[in-house]
Amino acid sequence: MSLTPEQIDQFTAFAHQLARVAGEAAMPHFRVPLAVVDKGKAGYDPVTVADQGAERAMRELIATRYPGHGVLGEEEASVTGSEPYTWVLDPIDGTRAFITGLPLWGTLIALNDGARPRIGVMNQPFTGERYLGTPNGAWLNGVPIATRPCADLAQARVMATSLEIFTTPALRAGFEAIAGEAQLLRMGGDCYAYCLLAQGLVDVVIEASLMPYDVQALIPIVEAAGGRMTTWDGGDAQHGGAILACGDPALHARLLERLRPYVDGQP
Repeated sequence: MSLTPEQIDQFTAFAHQLARVAGEAAMPHFRVPLAVVDKGKAGYDPVTVADQGAERAMRELIATRYPGHGVLGEEEASVTGSEPYTWVLDPIDGTRAFITGLPLWGTLIALNDGARPRIGVMNQPFTGERYLGTPNGAWLNGVPIATRPCADLAQARVMATSLEIFTTPALRAGFEAIAGEAQLLRMGGDCYAYCLLAQGLVDVVIEASLMPYDVQALIPIVEAAGGRMTTWDGGDAQHGGAILACGDPALHARLLERLRPYVDGQP
């Protein structure tokens, strides 16, 4: 279902409220001594009271304002709503950056209308940056943003969060096939990388092993800025997995072809 102009305005204003309360919950814990718990998944998967408190603050606000809406978040159990709308939350995307004092993290907030994410926010309260994507456009702190033209991988700036997210030989080989021909490769960034792509500063983000709450807020931002964001096989990115985002749709189409052998697992 598509949102009416009134709904876009209403839900966007509410997403800003969610960003504010999440930032208020998280910021007192940034760059101070902080207990960190490993959730015990594959590799090191840290969580802190900042993650938990920020998500709890957002969930409480949603339950008060929109009790019929569902919630899908990283730190608590999913809530199925009586209405088609679901808020998809990652309270601190980039917890590893958060616990090491790097400002390359953000709160991700998406509104999914039952078909796909329509509104997305990435809020970085430390730097005071808030990225927004809606059916009407993409903005950074209210200023319109757009991707840049870059159809040639040899001229492209590529980002990925870490090598360890490429968990199979095929995924690792696919990443190396793209990164090896890029003009520049920069590791780290989490959600920040996608927003820099939407801002025209990065051309490609290639990742894997992502969850729905890692990507849903970023899809409206990237797409409204003029980019493309899909799985490596060209499918819907909203469910996570192996993700390719490009600022230039022509480059995205070319890289999907490059990645095809690795999707099949036969590089």
